[in-house]
Amino acid sequence: MSRKLTAILSADVAGFSRLMSEDEAGTVRALGTCRNLVADVIARHRGRVVDMTGDNVLAEFASAIDAVQAAAAMQAQLTECNAALPAARRMSFRIGVNLGDVIEEDGRIYGDGVNIAARIEALAEPGGICVSAKVADEVRRKLELEFDDLGERALKNIAMPVRVFRIGARRAAQAPAAPGAPATKPSIFVHPFANMSGDAEQEFFADGLTEDIITELSRFHELFVISRNSSFKYKGKPLEVRQVAKELGIHYVVEGSVRKSGNRVRITVQLIDADTDRHIWAERYDRDLADIFAIQDEVTFTIVSTLPGRVEAATRDRAARKTTENMAAYECLLAAKVLHHRSKKEDCAEALRLSERAIELDPGYAHAHAWRACILGQQWIYGWCADKEVTWNGVREELKIALALDDNDSDVHRILAALNINQNEFDKAVYHQARALSLNPNDDLIVVQHGELLTWLGQPEEGIPWIRKAMRLNPYHPAR
Repeated sequence: MSRKLTAILSADVAGFSRLMSEDEAGTVRALGTCRNLVADVIARHRGRVVDMTGDNVLAEFASAIDAVQAAAAMQAQLTECNAALPAARRMSFRIGVNLGDVIEEDGRIYGDGVNIAARIEALAEPGGICVSAKVADEVRRKLELEFDDLGERALKNIAMPVRVFRIGARRAAQAPAAPGAPATKPSIFVHPFANMSGDAEQEFFADGLTEDIITELSRFHELFVISRNSSFKYKGKPLEVRQVAKELGIHYVVEGSVRKSGNRVRITVQLIDADTDRHIWAERYDRDLADIFAIQDEVTFTIVSTLPGRVEAATRDRAARKTTENMAAYECLLAAKVLHHRSKKEDCAEALRLSERAIELDPGYAHAHAWRACILGQQWIYGWCADKEVTWNGVREELKIALALDDNDSDVHRILAALNINQNEFDKAVYHQARALSLNPNDDLIVVQHGELLTWLGQPEEGIPWIRKAMRLNPYHPAR
């Protein structure tokens, strides 16, 4: 048992009981997605998740600035996630931040410092942030945020009144990203493409191309993509790769340019390792300016179909230099995928061990549960298991967990579709395959499976173009 001074962040979902009463399964899935997002934000801002029970989140930070910036980033990203949902189904968090003395024991924290953060959180509006005067005093001169003084408040089971401040919602949502440690997933910053033509029309084209690439990359749940708002703060500024990496906590940078000459346009793009400032991949696209929007769609498709594979290969190279004990959950799963694709008994056994290690490191990692199911399925198909019935039940259980954790992970639905195909449950397979394709139409594994499903349904002529498209997406299938 020890005492320390720490910044405490407490959050919960406004109206969670109502959401559960209306749709239990949907609410649990949405909560799993939010938890993953929140955990990523906390990690990027150098915080530690202390507890996530029910709809509550408790985290601590060594710095009050990190805690407030994490709160602002959480609300900004949650707002983006909620935008696509009906108003009645949106999951809005209230956040409270306090700076106080706590007792730490076995990784848990206790004391008035924690209780005050929870009481302050209850004063926040859905989607809002409230902080104590201690926090406001520490950060108000260092962060460009608006603080509304709500006065002293009597808080339940707290002896003395506490002065509370509300962070202005508009400014909080636009708060700059915190300097922080890189996210556990590969993280990408897309620098706004430069217009090298001096033509205003090409400025719109360059911005549109940047936005489309950010949007399409965000479909890959295994990538952490810096938001459009944060990216465009760097528009028109010289790109200092290592400085941006320090400010945003990212691994990779995508930059590019657009240059028009007559009726032709040249687009260049490159992927840079932010740690070493080394170019990993570069490409140039020359197109006729017959239809600028068609070009924008085509080039976005080509870039996005290539980048995730290049990032995965670079991250795999990084992970290869580590022992399993030092790998993050994502890195363990990445190594497991490579072994799985070799389709050998010994590699499959090691892939299973690595997927289990990923789940041990992060039990709420839906992608890891889905891939463990996939690896178990490989053992079942090839007879590399002692008891096929137990193994098959394991496949079903892992997919059930994965779906409950994240209904918006395209790989979860891809693997569910494969399971249904194997069981001749084609109606279910069609549903999950369509869901996977809608969530990520640029994943070669999803695209090739769509062609395979059409073949199983007696439509091989319709399936062949999908398989050819997958070959274009990843000419080196299955390796990345």
